[in-house]
Amino acid sequence: MIPTAEELAKYTLDRQHPLTRAWADDGPRLAVLAEEHAALDILLAEDLEIAAQRATNLAPGKPAETMLNKWVAVSNDLSAMFGIRLENMNPAKPFVDATPMTRSPEPRDLPALAAAAREHFGVHDPLYLRLWSAEPELDGTEPDRRFLAAPISELQPRDVPAGLALRPAKSVDHYDEAREAYDAVDADHPHHADEATLQSLDDLQESADDGLLFDVTVNGEWAGYSAAMINPADTLGLPAYVVGEVILAKQHRGHGYGRHLSALLAQSLPDPTRVLIGTIHSANHGARTAALRAGRQDIGGWLQLPLI
Repeated sequence: MIPTAEELAKYTLDRQHPLTRAWADDGPRLAVLAEEHAALDILLAEDLEIAAQRATNLAPGKPAETMLNKWVAVSNDLSAMFGIRLENMNPAKPFVDATPMTRSPEPRDLPALAAAAREHFGVHDPLYLRLWSAEPELDGTEPDRRFLAAPISELQPRDVPAGLALRPAKSVDHYDEAREAYDAVDADHPHHADEATLQSLDDLQESADDGLLFDVTVNGEWAGYSAAMINPADTLGLPAYVVGEVILAKQHRGHGYGRHLSALLAQSLPDPTRVLIGTIHSANHGARTAALRAGRQDIGGWLQLPLI
């Protein structure tokens, strides 16, 4: 039997990093998590019509039933919600997600978790099983994206270089320059394209409409974008702003500006009682180091268990 949204929310909250339990009361956080589980995990487990649509759009030729999430008893004390996903919506990169889970996974659980993923979703030839853990690593797995966060009140700009500032942006006037900035990073670091992509023009404009898009400026000259959004699905149930974009133009990289952008963004946002949170791929060392130096902390994230 599939757990209720409230039961899934409790499992999820129990597995969160201890730091975050002091950042928000459990009651409101459980409510946000329950809403998220109902709108995603349970819906994808029960709605065959949505499963058929996903099969048509994402996995042509595969039975609709294979797109349904499945609640599986992996062992006597571990059950998980398994579901098929696509990395960056790329049909060539299917994987199985098992984020909702009754407890955190341990190395001894990995063979049974992998077997369950292959049994229920092997028809999709998934590359890996994605697990969530508050721990930074788990023997037998490989790192994926991590959540880095801190209360805005703790993110205070320090020793900001002269001339570096954020300026509210009402429209996305420098999108082409932002795309060029991403292309430059991709050229220097070919793996970067798999770790981070530029937000769409519509998404950045939505941030601008909400007063959450900022031009990064150096001595008044446009130097990049820093943006946030409000999206409860990406907050682990916390009252948070989600980092949507941080990019510097090529000529402004390498000057030590990056580590100041999280704190500058945090102090530019309208509600100082929230948390600033965002995911960064573990392999994106530059972005990860900049976020950590700014005061954000690793509070958990995904791990990959190879299936091939």
